[in-house]
Amino acid sequence: MKIAIGNDHAGVEYKNELSKYIEEKYGYEVINFGTDTNDSCNYPEFGEKVANAVAKGEADRGVLICGTGIGIGISANKVNGIRCAICSETKSAEYTRLHNDANIISFGARIVSIETAKEIVDTFLTTEYEGGRHQIRVDMIKDIENRQR
Repeated sequence: MKIAIGNDHAGVEYKNELSKYIEEKYGYEVINFGTDTNDSCNYPEFGEKVANAVAKGEADRGVLICGTGIGIGISANKVNGIRCAICSETKSAEYTRLHNDANIISFGARIVSIETAKEIVDTFLTTEYEGGRHQIRVDMIKDIENRQR
């Protein structure tokens, strides 16, 4: 599996630690789309890069990190085909995979600890989509996107 990861200046340390964690624990390839410096930068750029990689099939899932996880997640959700969930705990990460087939997760380095971030990533990467009755809703989301084109 390929995981796209992106971040702004607030998420550099988390990106580095989570990239290593994902590679070592799961053996997945992690593709870095984030900044590598603490210099102030603009999170929409990185949200879009990760979202495009996932939407085009260059990565299977994505992980985004900014100060709160909100701005970068909103940016990712502007790309058709993306269902990015902004989570600060594992239950939301679990249900967004089970019910929404989310393909990107977002969280804030200023909101959650690195240990909680690892737990969120673990849940996101190991929870499979249930499908079934939830597919109707995912299809409705796709219909909304298609009407925007």
